[in-house]
Amino acid sequence: MSAERKRLLLALAVIFALNIFIIALAQSASADLYKKGSSGDTVTEIQTRLKNWGYYDGSVDGVYGSRTEAAVRWFQQKNGLSVDGQAGDQTLAALGISLSGGGGGGGGQSQSGDLYLLARLISAEARGEPYVGQVAVGAVVLNRVEHPSFPNSISGVVYQPGAFSCLDDGQFDQPIAESAWRAAREALNGYDPSYGAIYYFNPATATSRWIWSRPLIVQIGSHRFCA
Repeated sequence: MSAERKRLLLALAVIFALNIFIIALAQSASADLYKKGSSGDTVTEIQTRLKNWGYYDGSVDGVYGSRTEAAVRWFQQKNGLSVDGQAGDQTLAALGISLSGGGGGGGGQSQSGDLYLLARLISAEARGEPYVGQVAVGAVVLNRVEHPSFPNSISGVVYQPGAFSCLDDGQFDQPIAESAWRAAREALNGYDPSYGAIYYFNPATATSRWIWSRPLIVQIGSHRFCA
């Protein structure tokens, strides 16, 4: 084989290897992106959660079609996300679906879905409260997950209709405070300054007789934490 032919074959081999590398990078970059045409277990989970929360009325078939895309758009619009109809890292996190490569610093897209949702709720519900009160709000969410009267996941508890006013008044869409990330981690690690509470309310604004009837466990800042 001539030297020129060897050089040509070597060049072709290098080009082929580069193409494979580029394709692999592209697949890795889009590993957590689900859009029209996608299918599989994660799409089934997306559809299930959207259906449970009233955004999706189609079949839970694991196929990302037009109705799933429309439901994702609606969910994104209601939760302050970029509205593109595609379930990327931020939308998956907002849905409570854990992302690959979880962990890391506050606010990053590598956060698990549970940490993201809990931090966002704490920030919206307890912004300006003492730090221990922020942890207590997170603990209430986790106590509800374990309680038979509530949904058995953090996302289910957070998005349960009527459970938290911050989802309706726009507070849930505000930037997450750094203290809320820390409080969420502490709550997930087992710290419960609410002592097992499953409710809390602000006595200065609460008008429900029922919530006032709940047995008081502890008051932290402006929130009463109740059984």
